[in-house]
Amino acid sequence: MRLSSDQMIFWQHGLVKLNGTIAFTWALMLVLAIGSKLVTRKLSVGLERSRWQNLLEIIVAAIEKQIEDVGLSQPEKYLGFLGTLFIFIAAASLSTVIPGYEPPTGSLSTTAALALCVFVAVPFFGIEEQGLGEYLKSYTKPTFIMLPFNVISELSRTLALAVRLFGNMMSGAMLVGILLTITPFLFPIFMTLLGQLTGMVQAYIFSILAAVYIAAGTRARRPKAKSQQGVKA
Repeated sequence: MRLSSDQMIFWQHGLVKLNGTIAFTWALMLVLAIGSKLVTRKLSVGLERSRWQNLLEIIVAAIEKQIEDVGLSQPEKYLGFLGTLFIFIAAASLSTVIPGYEPPTGSLSTTAALALCVFVAVPFFGIEEQGLGEYLKSYTKPTFIMLPFNVISELSRTLALAVRLFGNMMSGAMLVGILLTITPFLFPIFMTLLGQLTGMVQAYIFSILAAVYIAAGTRARRPKAKSQQGVKA
């Protein structure tokens, strides 16, 4: 049994190889890019808007509200990154109904890349919000002794993101594969649908965790400004 799409080799020249994970990932990104272009090609900025645009705006507003509830005061700044994470993981899970397609999120290399994106995004948004000096100081709070522990925390939570998503996605794919071998008729269909539901949940959890980590990295500490506002009030 093939454990992941990494073992599906389409082309190889020496150490350079094109496996299923790379092919399926780029195919999915191409479909999402074309789909987003088609969906947004006729948007209006006037008062008269189509039902489709109203639906899109409702969805975007709901996502922004969810991001804001996590603790990010400017959700529109993070909508592109967090929304892309969610759509990619969700689309990868829903695409399992396509014959011959294997979700790239069932490969540890893909989940590690997604977690690495979050790992890079946290200091990027944190430095943008607080400045380089204030962000680096956050690693030494409440005392300088906490520096190595805070660094280990950053690395460990990135690893946990990758392993959690990989484990949940791969286990569902393996379960469906085993059931297809044992009972290749009706029952695997229900398990496939259950796997798609699990993939949607994992996409939501991964995006929320990414938002929480970014919120922790971008929180501005301005107690003096707040206290002064309270005195003036």
